[in-house]
This record gives sequence, C-alpha cells and structure tokens, in this order.
Amino acid sequence: MQIRHTRPEDMDVLLALYENARQFMAQNGNPNQWVKGYPDRAQLEQDMAAGGSYVCTDGERIVGTFFFAVGEEPAYRRIENGQWLNDRPYGVVHRITAAAGTRGVASFCLDWCFSQRDNIRIDTHRDNLPMQRALAKNGYQPCGTIYLADGSERIAFQKEA
Repeated sequence: MQIRHTRPEDMDVLLALYENARQFMAQNGNPNQWVKGYPDRAQLEQDMAAGGSYVCTDGERIVGTFFFAVGEEPAYRRIENGQWLNDRPYGVVHRITAAAGTRGVASFCLDWCFSQRDNIRIDTHRDNLPMQRALAKNGYQPCGTIYLADGSERIAFQKEA
C-alpha cells in the first residue's frame, strides 16, 4: 500500500467510500456520526485545497482516505474528563475510512501519519467502537472528551513517541 495526496479525479471514489462508511456505521451501532452526508464534496474539496487530503492505494485501487495536517485543532483546546499526553506540536487525523472488505488500511494510514509527526491527536464518536479498537491496537491512548464546533462530543486519543 502507498499514501499519496488526493487528486480531483479521486472525488467520486472518496464520496463512495464515505457513503459506504456511513452505512457501515449505521448498521453497527453508530448512526449518529457523519450524518446528513458528511463529509460532503465541499468538505473534501476544502481538505484538498488545504493540502491535507490523502488516499491510501493498493496498486491502482484507492482503498482508504483521510485528512492529515500538522497544527492546532481548535476543538482540541478544551478537553474534559482527562488531559492530553503532552502539549508539544502535533499532527491531527480526521475523516479516516477504508474500503469495505479491506484489512489493515486504517493501521497503514495511522502508521504513515505517525511517521510524519511523532505526536498525533485524533477523535472519534463514542459509538464508533471499530475505530476505538483500531486506535487502541495502534497505540493511541484515550485522553478525555472534546467537543466539536457544533457541540458534539467526541472521545479524544493521542499517540506520542
């Protein structure tokens, strides 16, 4: 597998990946994350314009996608019921998903992000148990609760070198 920046011609594949992810989450006890078509085309175009949209490929096939950037995430300024592992500069991962039927894609993407910055923060919905298991498997520690701009609660995780 390899990681590369997302290209405009990848958009339809990304939209399909996220639609499949929304269906998977709804069918597996997490119907309240990524609702109302989130992330949509506009969000993905914004991610690409910011230079933070990536795809994971296996040969020519896109098998996963995510957003990665180094810098402060405003939603991470306030954390409750715990604390971050450190206050060093960090990378942040958002909107990670993998194609149905693939194995190891999320771990590959998370490892790639950690190779770019050895201090990573990420969050997920309380009901997203598959992502919580993937984060634990990859050495991410739960740190507390953060709130998105719309007030939605998320469990915050961090991994440091």
